[in-house]
Amino acid sequence: MHSVRQTGRWIVIDQDERVASAISNWAPRFTTNGVTVSDFQRVTSGIRRWSEWCSAWSAVGLEHEELGRRALDQGRTLSAGQHLAQAAVYFHFAKFVFVEDVAQMREAHRRAVTCLDAALPHLDPPGRKVQLPFESTALAGVLRLPPVEGPHPVVVLLSGLDSTKEELRSTEDTFLARGMATLSVDGPGQGEAEYDLPIRGDWSPVAEAILDAVHGMPELDGSRVAVWGVSLGGYYAPRVAAALGDRVKACVSLAGPWDFGACWDGLPQLTRETFEVRSRAADDAGARRIAHTLSLEGVAQQITAPLLIVFGRQDRLIPWQHAELMRDSAGGPTELLMLEDGNHGCANVAPWHRPYTADWLAARLTPR
Repeated sequence: MHSVRQTGRWIVIDQDERVASAISNWAPRFTTNGVTVSDFQRVTSGIRRWSEWCSAWSAVGLEHEELGRRALDQGRTLSAGQHLAQAAVYFHFAKFVFVEDVAQMREAHRRAVTCLDAALPHLDPPGRKVQLPFESTALAGVLRLPPVEGPHPVVVLLSGLDSTKEELRSTEDTFLARGMATLSVDGPGQGEAEYDLPIRGDWSPVAEAILDAVHGMPELDGSRVAVWGVSLGGYYAPRVAAALGDRVKACVSLAGPWDFGACWDGLPQLTRETFEVRSRAADDAGARRIAHTLSLEGVAQQITAPLLIVFGRQDRLIPWQHAELMRDSAGGPTELLMLEDGNHGCANVAPWHRPYTADWLAARLTPR
């Protein structure tokens, strides 16, 4: 519930705890990944209750979508792609941890996917939607190629608990600018797969499905594959590297946990609720048990590819000691970039790690 307090001559209406938590934990992530600072301030300043979150962000997402649709009708395709991709980010952040109203969340998600799908042919460089066969269904992905002759080395991008491929465009651009293709994938429990497949700790079958898909794309060089992941994706990426061995040439873990269950008591309530829904747990205790299955214990030594771990010392979700456990346990060459002022995902210090990460991967995937 919100409260009212008197401060001097002004009456201040406080936001409820979940709204305040979302703003406190994720503000730099929003503005680094495509939300303008003015829109972030405009939307969040008007939200008092968590129940208003999804509709408020969707309303502004619609404004950007309308700009894109108008540009598309007028043949201004570059602008259309930019507007629609931006709208996709707004709709994504409308739904990202909004699990209290699944119908509303799914509608915002549908619009995010629709906007990005419409934007893809008009991005620079363009992208295309791909489907990766997996078990009895398929995983959705976005493939983008650099504007140079292929076949291309490729970076597979894996998002976290509440992120999806719609959020990864600015990260993709850092790799594309250095001659690497990008394949951003919604894995089990993520994005387009979150309604059919629960979160899982063992990503070996997912890793094989991704590699099979890469080998089936003639534009890509299946002998030069790297994997990058952020937050819970920073756990999935090392699991992929462990499963594929020397078939992966490099791995980046950004803010990934060593054991997600060990973080449980310190996680924001929104994160715990979202994990409970996407893991198909019956309650908080069940979600905690499943979270402990997302662990690199006994697995990390199978990571033989070069591993770059990026972590923020000020991470309030995943303790920084998890990065040191990963570094000390990996079976191959490992580098830890610990950013003293970095928050969870280090979005607040992006210039201190994004270009370096892209250069680090390019050095291992592209010929000199």
